[in-house]
Amino acid sequence: MKKCRKVILIICLVLLCLVITGILLYRSLLSPVSRDSTEKEVVISSGLSSAGIGSVLKENNLIKNDKFFVLYLKLNKINDLKAGRYKLRENMSLKEIVAVIREGNIINDEEITITFKEGINFRELAKVIEDNTNNTVDDVMNTMKDTGYLNSLIEDYWFITDEILDSKIYYPLEGYLFPDTYKFASRDVTVPEIFKKLLDQMGIVLEPYKDYVTRDNKSVHDILTLASIAEEEVSLDKDRSNVVSVFLNRIAKNMNLGSDITARYGIKLDDKRPLTVSEYNDNNPYNTRVQSFLGLPAGPIAMVSKTSIEAAMKPAQTNYLYFISNIQTKETFFFEKSSEFEAKKKELSSVNEGY
Repeated sequence: MKKCRKVILIICLVLLCLVITGILLYRSLLSPVSRDSTEKEVVISSGLSSAGIGSVLKENNLIKNDKFFVLYLKLNKINDLKAGRYKLRENMSLKEIVAVIREGNIINDEEITITFKEGINFRELAKVIEDNTNNTVDDVMNTMKDTGYLNSLIEDYWFITDEILDSKIYYPLEGYLFPDTYKFASRDVTVPEIFKKLLDQMGIVLEPYKDYVTRDNKSVHDILTLASIAEEEVSLDKDRSNVVSVFLNRIAKNMNLGSDITARYGIKLDDKRPLTVSEYNDNNPYNTRVQSFLGLPAGPIAMVSKTSIEAAMKPAQTNYLYFISNIQTKETFFFEKSSEFEAKKKELSSVNEGY
């Protein structure tokens, strides 16, 4: 009797091990082949059987086992895979690959990809659109000037208010369009379609802060303005929170922001040459270098990254009033006293070449 129990126990343990092994193997065969995110173009011919599709995927190193692929389809009663050309990646799971082929996400030969980099201003954005689509810079500018269109955006997006309609603002949507890489159906994409995709993404980035903004009656316009200045002033993400802190401290003490890049934006200067004395003193709605200019400029001055938005939402708590960067090493130094700032500025004068 004891021997019988022992045999049954052993059999149960063996079966349990087999089940566990089977589950682990099943999960392994479902998992991605590798972490490689490089896209591969794969052609699934019309009339190809499940086994044939599995062979194509295995040959392209997109699945681990073609026979398991066929078994997976049978177990899940999947029989609607579609022929076509697909872009697939090794870091996709078998389930994801099957879903793509079932949906028929066939490659669009006319599809275009446009990258909008953080830190570029609206003029530069318009040129990127002109270079990559059938729209001109004038098309972009005319869309941006359309009051009816802007009012429709104010209705559609919670983070856009009538602050963008201020006549002092050069480009109403400056800073509101999120920088990223986007895909569009073709070069015939319209400017409003482009703006919608960028605004939708900005909405996604800002969504976690919606309660904070609405509860405390914060101005998204001011937040994006601060974020854009921080974006342009320093190169390293880690410094942006301190930069925002500097500007808020200066505002609290009724000091002008003294930001060179707002002076450059104010005179619509896109090259990197040093400013002249008259340019530093140009009186416009953006030039915070002017001593009498207190508070923030009329609006954002560039496309802003998520890091800069976070810095503007949650700035560091410091007593800093000054900062200066080494333009070669990108290192930024922060100070509470003007004497310390002037000393560092003198030290870096030869390195920064007049900046």
